Amino acid sequence: MNKKITDLTGTFKLHNGIEMPYLGLGTYMPKDSQEVTNSVRLALNHGYRHIDTAAIYRNENDVRMGIEASNVPREDIFLTTKVWNSDHGYDKTIKAFERSLGNLQMEYVDLYLVHWPVVGLYKETWKALEDLYKQGRVKAIGVCNFLKHQLEDLM
Repeated sequence: MNKKITDLTGTFKLHNGIEMPYLGLGTYMPKDSQEVTNSVRLALNHGYRHIDTAAIYRNENDVRMGIEASNVPREDIFLTTKVWNSDHGYDKTIKAFERSLGNLQMEYVDLYLVHWPVVGLYKETWKALEDLYKQGRVKAIGVCNFLKHQLEDLM
């Protein structure tokens, strides 16, 4: 991937054909809720099309408000969120996903990630993500912070 990023809307294709923007706005550790809302709104109004949040950030509602304030159509935004460690396991992951959708007031997310592998539970958690993907509730799934042997366990 020796392509140079020349604009904020450039994308690459995931293995399932979904286009993901090269660059996104992360929403971790803001000063306050208003900073998240304003940052998301400004980023989208200046060309960003990927917004990254997570359940543990406790700002999915603020992200939603920023998206709404931007007036950028939902279908033009690539939205990522993540399941947190305390919500691992099949049923808890499904409930966590529903909670995230409620906070975001969205019908789907573009990318749903396992934030960290929880020993003994990440396989169940991954199965929940696979089912959400098969149901069309997420366009793509993935993991963060996994070691090689943990990735191999999922395959």
